[in-house]
Amino acid sequence: MRPSPVYFLIGLFSWPVLHGLFRLRARGTENIPAGGFVLAANHVSNLDPWPLGLPIWPRRFLRFMAKSELYWWPLGHLLNAGGAFPVRRGQADVEAIETAVRLAREGHVVAMFPEGTRRRKGLRKKWEARPRTGAARIALEAGVPLVPAATKGTNNLARLGPIRVAYGEPVELDDLRGLEPRDAATQATERLMVRIAELEASL
Repeated sequence: MRPSPVYFLIGLFSWPVLHGLFRLRARGTENIPAGGFVLAANHVSNLDPWPLGLPIWPRRFLRFMAKSELYWWPLGHLLNAGGAFPVRRGQADVEAIETAVRLAREGHVVAMFPEGTRRRKGLRKKWEARPRTGAARIALEAGVPLVPAATKGTNNLARLGPIRVAYGEPVELDDLRGLEPRDAATQATERLMVRIAELEASL
């Protein structure tokens, strides 16, 4: 799917910033499927979708969940135009899952962060970072690939440190599709987190 005009402009102005100022380097783009899929990555900064999506721009357009608290005027309109859709964290947000499944089936790239929240904020958080099964659940239900990815450096922007991104081969899911949905999602998530950790360690 091609990006929206707003997403295209963000990518256009971001390209020289990320590649020049932050020396963005990405590998594994050959692992990106042609159709819809779920892209699942580690999460260390609110800016993670930025470098995660730019290496495959303008050919592909990231769609990602944004916490519903961010949907106030005018930020909500900008988030929608930039590819986001709302999710109510801590709740069984069936609507958000259904939206993600539909988008993946339609050929979009649905970006997810299985840890659920950023790892470090310096304060104790209500929502602790731990693997969630949502990314695997969406990929299994939509019948699309589950692609692991990792980013490094997005939590060090103030020091103008380099940003690195790696995309891995899709996680094997075919042998899980006959299992009970919860068991399938759990096993797929375990495989996914191992692959994400390996990619992160390689950066």
